[in-house]
Amino acid sequence: MPGRLGRYDQCVADEHQHRDLKGGGARAAVFGISDGLVSNVALILGVAGAHPSAGAVRLAGVAGLIGGAFSMATGEYISMRAQSELMERELDVELRAILADPELERRELAAIYRDRGLDADLAEEMSVRMMRDPDLALETHAREELGFTPGDTGNPVEAAVASFVTFALGALLPLLPWLFTGGTTAVLWSVALGAIGSLAVGAALAVFTGKSWLWSAFRQLLISSAAAGVTYAVGHAIGSG
Repeated sequence: MPGRLGRYDQCVADEHQHRDLKGGGARAAVFGISDGLVSNVALILGVAGAHPSAGAVRLAGVAGLIGGAFSMATGEYISMRAQSELMERELDVELRAILADPELERRELAAIYRDRGLDADLAEEMSVRMMRDPDLALETHAREELGFTPGDTGNPVEAAVASFVTFALGALLPLLPWLFTGGTTAVLWSVALGAIGSLAVGAALAVFTGKSWLWSAFRQLLISSAAAGVTYAVGHAIGSG
C-alpha cells in the first residue's frame, strides 16, 4: 500500500508541473506549425486544382512558405513587442503611484483583498506587509490590479523565431511532393502528407492542452481538410472556366 500511495503522489506531482509559457515561444511554435500546414496545403491544392504546370504549383508553395513564415514572424514580434511595451508602461505608472502615495495604494490593496473574501483585519495586515518592500509592492499591485507579474512580459524575438521556423516546417510538408514530381501523383501525396501532418499536429497540441489526443488530431484534420477542399474546388472551378 505505501508503494501504491507513493506512486500516486509522484503521479500527482508530475501532473502538477506547469510548462513555462511566459516567453511566448511555445505558443508561437504551436500556432506556427499548425498555420503553416493548413495555409500551404490549402494554397498548393488550390493552385493545383486549376491544373497548371508543376512549376507553377511549386512556385506558389515556395512563395507561400517564405511569405507566410516572414508574415507570421513579423506579426508575432510586433504583437508581443507592443504587448511588452504596454505592460512596461503600466508598471511604470503603478510604480510612480506607489512612490508618490504609498498609503493610498495600501488602502487600495486592502480593498482588493477584502473583495477577494478576506476579513478586514487580515486584509489590512497583508496590505501592510506587501507595501513594506517597493519591489514586492509593485509585483503585488501588478498581479492583483493589472493581471500579470513583472518579468512575464514575454520574449518577442523568441516568439518570432519559433513562429518562423515552425511555420516553415508545417508549410514544407505538403510542398515536398512537388519538389520531385507533379500532376495527380503530387496532388495525392500532398493530400496524404497534409492529412498525416494534421493528425500529428493535432496530437501534439493535446500534449500542451491536456485534451484527448484523438479528438485534437481529428479536429486538426477536419480543419485542414475543409480548407484544402474549399480552395481546391475554387481552383478547379477557375481553371475549368
